[in-house]
Amino acid sequence: MKDMDTTKKTNVRWMVVALIFFATTVNYIDRQVIGLLKPYIQDDLGWTEADYGYIVTAFQIAYGIGMIACGRMLDKLGSKLGYSVAIIVWSLGAVLHAAARSVVGFGAARAVLGLGEAGNFPAAVKVIAEWFPKRDRAFATGVFNSGTTVGAIIAPIIVTAITLQWGWRWAFIVTGLLGFIWVVIWWLLYKDPDKNPSVNAAELAYIRSDEESEKEEGKINEESKENVVTWRELFQHRQTYAILFSRFVTDWVWWFFLFWTPDFLKKTQNLDLQATVLPLIVIYLMSSIGGIYGGHVSSQFIRMGRSVDFARKTTILLFALLVLPLNAVPYISNMWVVIFIIGLATSTHQAWASNIFTIVSDVYPKHVVGSMTGISSVGGAVGGALASSFVGLILEWTGSYATIFMIASTMYILAWLTLRLFVPIRQIKFK
Repeated sequence: MKDMDTTKKTNVRWMVVALIFFATTVNYIDRQVIGLLKPYIQDDLGWTEADYGYIVTAFQIAYGIGMIACGRMLDKLGSKLGYSVAIIVWSLGAVLHAAARSVVGFGAARAVLGLGEAGNFPAAVKVIAEWFPKRDRAFATGVFNSGTTVGAIIAPIIVTAITLQWGWRWAFIVTGLLGFIWVVIWWLLYKDPDKNPSVNAAELAYIRSDEESEKEEGKINEESKENVVTWRELFQHRQTYAILFSRFVTDWVWWFFLFWTPDFLKKTQNLDLQATVLPLIVIYLMSSIGGIYGGHVSSQFIRMGRSVDFARKTTILLFALLVLPLNAVPYISNMWVVIFIIGLATSTHQAWASNIFTIVSDVYPKHVVGSMTGISSVGGAVGGALASSFVGLILEWTGSYATIFMIASTMYILAWLTLRLFVPIRQIKFK
């Protein structure tokens, strides 16, 4: 028997995954509150559809700016401190919503929230790259990324309860405080693998197994692997552009579901805030399954002897096909059929996200994963910002979701084609 079964899994590694899972859960609770409360705030403050679109756009512009700063911050400060800073900022932004009285005020609060929330995924992907070899990363990423859907499931329950009891402003305050609690727990429990007393030599060797095998094959230049890699150097590689573009055309679809699904259900199915809770839970439960299963499928392909390139791209294609029925949603009257198709689409996005985050750690060295995740997420944030204003204006002009669903249904095929043509999945060697 090998030196402890911990060479495959240890409690400490999965405790780390649990911590970033809960951070991601809080991340999505905080960002979803405004979508759930849109009808209430809209009636209270007199927002138009375009006003709401602009508020969401403010979040996403700030999110994109935050991605530019957060990736580099994380690579400089390290996972522990960098993650803490990000969550403190976004939790403060979440609480500030309660003080807003105007469209501008909400836009400012959303901007602070976006700046901080931008740090979550670069930090989480960086932590996974530091704690897991490539063959395990997609599954671990799927597990932590399922926090997005758990957050989306929990949010309707707690936001509805708080709003009905104390009013919508308290919903922002209570959910915003969760992040501060997480920071305390993170600071007490988290240590890097090299400094963690619970990690033995066999476990550390397993974590570093990719580096050792690649070093033997000459894929890593030991003298240069920790050199600072500039953004200019990152943009000298076509993979950077392709990954950024693939995020640009797909991330907005997830934002659309997150911020507009409650409104869509209210307008097309005549559901109030309480009545939307169960449908939203079903949608995001399906999403959670997709996120975990997407990582599992990819990892299984690798265990079957297929290349990392084949595993990631084939998994993405399989799930991209499942989003195509989304085009039919505006024409279906049965609520539960609509819920199932939307759930299938959100599940597809989470499976996609599990693999695209992992592709970044497959293609780029560990010491630039935070920066590259940040850069690629800028593409998603820019796409989301443009789409939010676009969605708001389309709804104002047409009063229909049909055009939006039609466009959304094709985006994942486009993203897969981009990756298929321009991203060979092997680690880039920087000089």
